[in-house]
Amino acid sequence: MIDIVESKFITSAPNITMAPESEEQNEVVFMARSNVGKSSLLNALTNHKGLAKVSSTPGKTRLINYFDVTLMDREDSTKSYAKFVDLPGFGYAKVSKSIKSDWEKNLTDYISQREQIKIFIHLIDCRHPHLDIDKSVSEFLFDTVREDQYIIQIFTKIDKLNQKEQNALKKQFPNAMMVSSSKKRNIHKVVKIIYDILQEKMHED
Repeated sequence: MIDIVESKFITSAPNITMAPESEEQNEVVFMARSNVGKSSLLNALTNHKGLAKVSSTPGKTRLINYFDVTLMDREDSTKSYAKFVDLPGFGYAKVSKSIKSDWEKNLTDYISQREQIKIFIHLIDCRHPHLDIDKSVSEFLFDTVREDQYIIQIFTKIDKLNQKEQNALKKQFPNAMMVSSSKKRNIHKVVKIIYDILQEKMHED
């Protein structure tokens, strides 16, 4: 079984030029529209309730937040080290246009230029799977990623759908993962996939 055995907040940065050094070169970027449950998922993955702040005001966080994370295989105690990167929620309308354009430029710069990124995790609210903003983000990621980077699409709040609705969503998005942070559904699967990708990268390096 793979677990996250240690996690701690490191720093916040407004843009790529202020981003911290990442010796491990293993950044796992979490991105989502505001209010999709990104902070809740980060807290569930790390089993650390207060690691990421769950804001009652969507779109409030405009900084990129960094967390050092240690993943461990309980069977043989093999560890992987990563930086979880919590990007600000995108597409929230209540900020002024000038802030919004600066903010979105910072995010696109980060996504396209930050060489340390190994995994992009794009979170989508399972109740709104076809929003234009998520389609745009998905297309941007697939157009931007390098060959050595991975994209994981995750639908959050899956406990809000009945079984028939879940099955329909799985048919439409067969490669996506379905999670519920509150019910801890498939949280371990996400941790394992991150660990497996990072281990693969270590062997390649």
